[in-house]
Amino acid sequence: MTVLWCANVLLPGGWERNVRLTLAGGRIAGIAVGEAPQAGDERHAVVVPGLPNLHSHAFQRAMAGLTEVRGPAGDSFWTWREQMYRAVDRLDPEDVEAIAALAYVEMLEAGFTRVGEFHYLHHGLDGHAYDDIGELSARIAAAASSTGIALTLLPVFYAHGGFGGAAPGHGQRRFINDVDGFARLMQSAGRAIRDLPDAVLGLAPHSLRAATAPEIAAILPLTGGPVHIHVAEQVKEVEDCLAFAGARPVDYLYDHAPVDERWCLIHATHMTEAETARLAGSGAVAGLCPITEANLGDGIFPGRRFAELGGRYGVGSDSNVRIDAAEELRLLEYSQRLGGRARNVMALEAGVSTGRRLFDAALAGGAQALGAEAGIAVGRPADLVGLDAGTPSLHGKSGDALIDGWVFAGGRAPVEAVWRGGEKLVEAGRHRARAAVERGYRRVLDKLAG
Repeated sequence: MTVLWCANVLLPGGWERNVRLTLAGGRIAGIAVGEAPQAGDERHAVVVPGLPNLHSHAFQRAMAGLTEVRGPAGDSFWTWREQMYRAVDRLDPEDVEAIAALAYVEMLEAGFTRVGEFHYLHHGLDGHAYDDIGELSARIAAAASSTGIALTLLPVFYAHGGFGGAAPGHGQRRFINDVDGFARLMQSAGRAIRDLPDAVLGLAPHSLRAATAPEIAAILPLTGGPVHIHVAEQVKEVEDCLAFAGARPVDYLYDHAPVDERWCLIHATHMTEAETARLAGSGAVAGLCPITEANLGDGIFPGRRFAELGGRYGVGSDSNVRIDAAEELRLLEYSQRLGGRARNVMALEAGVSTGRRLFDAALAGGAQALGAEAGIAVGRPADLVGLDAGTPSLHGKSGDALIDGWVFAGGRAPVEAVWRGGEKLVEAGRHRARAAVERGYRRVLDKLAG
């Protein structure tokens, strides 16, 4: 049993002062408000819930900083995708595990305590399945185990290279399964996460380009967990869907799949007003990845309108070009400011803290999308983030101003301690396994550069 005495704690009902949190069995066993610290209590100035990271492609962390040279014909998501295909051509299972471990260490150090791993790298270098078809899913689970992050594993169904069941290209060979092969993959993935605390198994049809409507219907019964899909990320995707089906991607998805609260629509950047209302009204979560969307030049999600309609959203680190929970929230707000030439857009109402509104939405939406519980309440997982009130961005602040200071001025710097399942994994801003994980990651980069 561990007891934390916290000068300031963000509970579901709001901020409370002088709180003793009792952690036992990986969960929050007690919350006592307005109490003095006792001998043996571990003291912290500010404690908030850990955030869910609802969308990650861990292996892409190894590409960070390597795709920023302009090509001969201009650059876009589609030219970046070709570079990604070349990068996966050299990764073996040990490499995948080492890269994921670094990404997960950095997520924890940034204040993310659960990751939704949208995992589509399945097969060997020649495109054939490993003896265990879920070998690389097991490597993701191993990275989660060694770093301590909570895992929602989302094996990806990827069968085609374009709308209408187009044949996949050479660069996609490591991703491809038919429905029967994917069913075997799901069974293997379930075994891989069986011993991970609080692990969740969902699934993810990659996109409407990569999975047909009948295939999506066939795989949905393979799990009762979350369902994630990329949709309407790029203008070209919208144009291709219109050419194929005479409908835009979000409308097509809703017309052909039972989208509800289980679902998370990743990006959903390019929607009409009607599509935006359709997504907001369905109870599904919009999975927003502002850093990656900016890096790839995707466009701006209709955040203000979606929020006004009661839409649920969370954030993810996607390509992991930079892993920073506060920056994802900050960039989400800043994109809305740039698009609408206004300030404090996502707060929606006068007198409301923008940082707090973003944080609360990402906490609730991310938890829903990952099939998990979140927030500091008795019985819930003890997934906590301690912020250093002595950092310049938080100094002298209280209440929601602490969140605003973290999101808009602090970044990763204020994250002092992180507990996942009651276990302290980050102290003084550094994950306890960082040194060993970094060595493994550097080995992979040296190999890729050789």
